[in-house]
Amino acid sequence: MTTTDLTKRQLAVLQFIRAFSEAEGRSPTLTEIAKGVGSSAVSTIHKHVQHLMDKNYLARSHGRGNNLVVTEGDAAADALDAPRGAGTPGGARLLPFCGDVAAGAPLIPESRAIPIEVPNSIHREKGELFVLRVRGESMSADAILDGDLVVLQRKGEYRNGDRVVALLDGEEATLKEFRRDAQGVWLIPHNPALKPKCYAPDQVQIQGQVVGLMRSL
Repeated sequence: MTTTDLTKRQLAVLQFIRAFSEAEGRSPTLTEIAKGVGSSAVSTIHKHVQHLMDKNYLARSHGRGNNLVVTEGDAAADALDAPRGAGTPGGARLLPFCGDVAAGAPLIPESRAIPIEVPNSIHREKGELFVLRVRGESMSADAILDGDLVVLQRKGEYRNGDRVVALLDGEEATLKEFRRDAQGVWLIPHNPALKPKCYAPDQVQIQGQVVGLMRSL
């Protein structure tokens, strides 16, 4: 049995389960798998998992909390050695999903992040990437909507006009346009109902620049 026996989605599910298990020390739930591979249908993920078990890529380890485990056979090894997103235009890889851009909540440390599959066509192989879910409509004029997933890149320097996620006073994460002038650091919403705000530089820690967007279904 080879990776040609797997559909694109089944391969993504298998690779996500392996990456998540290595990072968390447990197997993911069906809901976590669905989020990780960008699916909104848990019932469909359940079918993919069952197919992977039927094909002997996955098994249940009843002695370890009924976890899903990747089998040690040659077929599973071949599949996991294949490039993430093999068979898809441009391929894909797993990036850390660090939670929501939401007021009053700092970002999840990357060491606790859940991996999520992102097409290479979105992130173009840039380094230092992570993913956040947008909450709110502050950037709706940029077509960045509530529930969307944004791919961000950590950089050493940010320029005026960059769309960034900023951490305010170490507590509140917000997605805005970044501008710096003699008055301080401006975080500018792209929504006519909201106004720009200016902060002292030591209040603002830029987490990353938006380099890609995945629309929520």
